[in-house]
Amino acid sequence: MQKSWVCPASNGIRAAAKCPSTWAKATSKRGLGDVSITRTGRPIIRIQGGRSSLGGHTATVFGATGFLGRYIVHRLASRGCTVVVPFRDDMARRHLKVTGDLGRVVFMEFDLRNTPSLEESVRHSDIVYNLVGRDYPTKNFDLEDVNVEGAERIAEAVAKYDIDRFIHVSSYNADKNSPSAFFRTKARGEEVVRSIFPETTIVRPAPVFGFEDKLLHKLAGQASLFTSNHMRERFWPVHCIDIGSALSVMAEDDSTAAETYELYGPKQYSMAEIAALVDREIVKHRRHINLPPRLLKGLADMYNRLIWWSQTSADSVEREFIDQKIDPKAKTFKDLGIEPAEIANYTFHYLQSYRSSSFYDLPPATEREKREEKKYLHVIDDQ
Repeated sequence: MQKSWVCPASNGIRAAAKCPSTWAKATSKRGLGDVSITRTGRPIIRIQGGRSSLGGHTATVFGATGFLGRYIVHRLASRGCTVVVPFRDDMARRHLKVTGDLGRVVFMEFDLRNTPSLEESVRHSDIVYNLVGRDYPTKNFDLEDVNVEGAERIAEAVAKYDIDRFIHVSSYNADKNSPSAFFRTKARGEEVVRSIFPETTIVRPAPVFGFEDKLLHKLAGQASLFTSNHMRERFWPVHCIDIGSALSVMAEDDSTAAETYELYGPKQYSMAEIAALVDREIVKHRRHINLPPRLLKGLADMYNRLIWWSQTSADSVEREFIDQKIDPKAKTFKDLGIEPAEIANYTFHYLQSYRSSSFYDLPPATEREKREEKKYLHVIDDQ
């Protein structure tokens, strides 16, 4: 006897049609507590849901295809927010598609010099992040084009549509009088966006470490051969996950508007100390040759003109002589309720792939081994 098969989904729909109360119980109800009014008077549903939940913000993330961008896109999309990702390169955006549910991550092609494409990217959003930045010049964009003029165009688009929140990611040591062109242009970018949109939240992250960073991986690779200041530059490295958490908290907290945040790690290091951490973790010794700054700047400038990807530049040599300075008036992780992570706890996690096959499975040092090593180094230092 032939048996007929009925789709279970259709059974559920028919049952719900016969008994409307069953369908009503299956669907979640919204309460007045889920609805809030934004700064510009727009109603929005704010819920603590998952990636398939309905409601939440619509956020545009400029620079989402870069290092920090993927972490904030993931946090927003995994909460059910709709994330607009402006992009230039098709290959650079693919990994962001899976950070949210179907239809939650929307891609829009844009050009930093094309104002209509910028306006189209922000016109439906209530939060805009600007993570676009460049620390080396190219033949198409110099530091002024990206860090100042690009930030100005994005801020003008935000002001035109009166977006609720604008969060601009700058850099540590942003100073108009800095000898570094990168720090100067970042400071000018801050001034420009604040003059156009006074409610802008400015974020100044310290040098960031993570899976795609230019700190640990640069020191672990073989390309980091030349230095100019004996690796004496001092700063507070910060974890990329902590930066993503902070940017996510700022989206929900309207009290962060018009504030400046300095986001840095719990401990200060010199570049030489971090290089020693890296060498110990990869069980190798990377050589670093010190050259006069004038010579290295010339070599770096020539090298920067020959290749199109980021390796070094004359301005990066200048930044080796500038220690990180913390603005005492700026807010920090503490004001956001976040405890930043220590870089020494993550070197094994990020650098294991640089080990040879002989040491690849060697576990990280235990707390006892770390204490014994400190005692040994202390005895050596006292001799």
